[in-house]
Amino acid sequence: MATLQIRIDDGLKERADILFSSLGLDTSTAVRIFINAALESDGIPFPVKHNKASNELLEAIEDTRHRRNLSKPYKTAEEAVKAMLEN
Repeated sequence: MATLQIRIDDGLKERADILFSSLGLDTSTAVRIFINAALESDGIPFPVKHNKASNELLEAIEDTRHRRNLSKPYKTAEEAVKAMLEN
């Protein structure tokens, strides 16, 4: 039997351990499941792609780039929040 060693961020490992434990698994078993699924599907067993931004977000980005539909400047954060809550 072979040993696989990888280096990952401590926080990432801790979060993974918590998640897999909640599923009744240890992290080593979860990694073995992933590798078996990859071999069965002859690739990564889930889509690997960029998250697509919503049309609303893309429109807001374009508005900002072209300085359209912008609200007025506010003197304080409280003033800006009050204006947002009014809409």
